[in-house]
Amino acid sequence: MYYKISALVVFVLVYGFLAISKRYRATALWVGVLVLLLLGVYSADATGGVGQRAVASAVQVFRLINWNVMGIFAGVLIVAEFFVLSKVPVRLSDILIDRSKNVGQAMLLVCLLTSVVSIFVENVVAVLIIAPLALQLSRRLKISAIPFLTGIAIASNLQGTATLIGDPPSMILAGEMNLSFNDFFFLNGKPSIFFAVQAGALASFIVLWLVYRKYKQPTFYVEKEPVTSWVPTVLLAALVAALSTMPVLERLGVHPPAGLVCMIFGAITFGWGMLRDRAETLQVLRKYDYPTVSFLMGVFALVGVLGLPHVGLIEDIQRLITSLVGDSRLLAFLIIVGFSVMFSAFVDNVPYLTAMLPVVKGISMQETGMAWDPLLAFGLLVGACLGGNITPVGAAANVVSVGLLRREGEHVGFWQFMKIGLPFTLAATVTASAFLWLVWK
Repeated sequence: MYYKISALVVFVLVYGFLAISKRYRATALWVGVLVLLLLGVYSADATGGVGQRAVASAVQVFRLINWNVMGIFAGVLIVAEFFVLSKVPVRLSDILIDRSKNVGQAMLLVCLLTSVVSIFVENVVAVLIIAPLALQLSRRLKISAIPFLTGIAIASNLQGTATLIGDPPSMILAGEMNLSFNDFFFLNGKPSIFFAVQAGALASFIVLWLVYRKYKQPTFYVEKEPVTSWVPTVLLAALVAALSTMPVLERLGVHPPAGLVCMIFGAITFGWGMLRDRAETLQVLRKYDYPTVSFLMGVFALVGVLGLPHVGLIEDIQRLITSLVGDSRLLAFLIIVGFSVMFSAFVDNVPYLTAMLPVVKGISMQETGMAWDPLLAFGLLVGACLGGNITPVGAAANVVSVGLLRREGEHVGFWQFMKIGLPFTLAATVTASAFLWLVWK
């Protein structure tokens, strides 16, 4: 009981901090891990002296971190950084604006492009490279940029759910369920999460169309950003191709971890950058998203302790949900999706999803007898990723877009953001969930 109470108190305090603060998130997680280390929670089953228990604790923390997921994230991030520096995404945005009949159509297409770009680059980066175009449009037309940047932010959070390399939650789910890149498209002969997200995207972009259709001002010529190099785009395409052919290699008896493949491509991209422009590449290295890497590792280390046998909190949560849903798989699905949407509207989806995956796995075993029920697992992913679109604090991309607007002198209120974010989220979540139920029931 001592270990359970200790883990629960530290977990609640850390997650409470994550819910109210967007700063020092990684630090908060590792402080929580350190406290649990000092309380002996990680080394409860270890024997010997203080030194041996300390080593046992360190080994336990190391084992709890999903290094395959970390490899996927770290490798993809390097390729994505150089893809952004190549100016290819900005060039595509310029072309879309020039070929649009009016501002409303242009912004809808730019949001669509943002959602596609966010499959390959981190959502915040997608916002930062597309937002200047929206701000330029609004300045020239002397209209508010709030609807435009809100649309870009929530669009960036959508498609990252669709593929293994799109967003950390997808990477984490793939690591836990041992999903390949192709499994996000078809799993066990059925349409997978990718197509559910596309169904949700179709419904949610109808919402954006209704928002933007009143902007009938003609567009203007945008000077094209020159593409600095096509090599990062080729490397990114090669990475996707490599990940998609991994199932073929596995059937031949070769089992390369997706994390290793992504790290290899990251190293190749970095090496190419060093040969091309050493100063720029070192700048990429200095600006690398180390805080998020540390944050992900901290999430695995902290959340993992809840599932240790001598703690048992995951089993407690699983029994509680099972008692509520009984034998109803539909009710379990609806509770998981609904609760995930509400929770992730205010709390980062990475720690939430990481904490809930063992719970969903336990419910899957009880409901279906399988280690993983794709319906429940994909429902968790959809709810956790799309719920962040409801509020301006629900996702990092939202916070960044609000910050950019503030610098322009436009202040976005909670309700002002939710007027677009809430119907967008409801349309995407309901449609994607209905698709999942029809396919996987």
